[in-house]
Amino acid sequence: MLTAITREVSASISDCELSFHARQPIDFAKAVAQHKAYQDCLAELGVRIVSLPAEPELPDAVFVEDPAVIVDEVAVISIVGAPSRRPEADSLAHALSRYRPITFLREPATLDGGDVLRIGRRVFAGLSQRTNREAFSQLRDLLQAFDYDVQPVEVKGCLHLKSACSYIGNDTILINRSLIDANRFRGFQLLDVPDEEPAAANALLVEDVLIIAASFPKTRALLEQRGFRVRAIDVSELQKAEAGVTCCSLIFNNETMSEPSWSAQPAL
Repeated sequence: MLTAITREVSASISDCELSFHARQPIDFAKAVAQHKAYQDCLAELGVRIVSLPAEPELPDAVFVEDPAVIVDEVAVISIVGAPSRRPEADSLAHALSRYRPITFLREPATLDGGDVLRIGRRVFAGLSQRTNREAFSQLRDLLQAFDYDVQPVEVKGCLHLKSACSYIGNDTILINRSLIDANRFRGFQLLDVPDEEPAAANALLVEDVLIIAASFPKTRALLEQRGFRVRAIDVSELQKAEAGVTCCSLIFNNETMSEPSWSAQPAL
């Protein structure tokens, strides 16, 4: 069974951190509706949703991917790269403690979960403006104990590793080669995003279905031509906060479900 932890949109989302996007007004009501549609899409694909309450004082808290890295054996709580976001980790760690043993990165490590791409027993960790080498070293040491191979990937010109590439199944990575060193992914088939859609490399694989942003029709057509099953969803307001489709959920396998004990409401 797949479970996704999500968090409701904060009314202060327009005050979000931005690194590569110019600030634009964000329609809060529309962002909430798009986030609900995102959750509904996951639920329709068989994912159980556990939705945490909004954090009114934390504009980026809806992007739950960044404060944690989850593998089958453990949940690693990170120190996110933007100091304003670090309070997000407390309630998320409490939520995840129902499903995984918890461990924590230590200063001076900084790491955003959007910089971590897991493909089976291989883990690629982006070195970006948000994730440093100390975090990579700590993550490598933690996960090597569970027989994961953790490799660094330099990231340039975008927020996170998963802004530049995503695993889309069938030994294939959707990629924008201008943002990362493609040689790090030897052994995989690389599918280049169209030049007209350089931000389209962020995709979310749920079982055998790819979720992508509706703003990338050429990428959708390319994927469908290659035989991938695609669901395109409108996340235009969330994209103004530098979001992709991966960052609004933490998805993991959970074979022995128990009801969460914290104040969260399933969104189904």
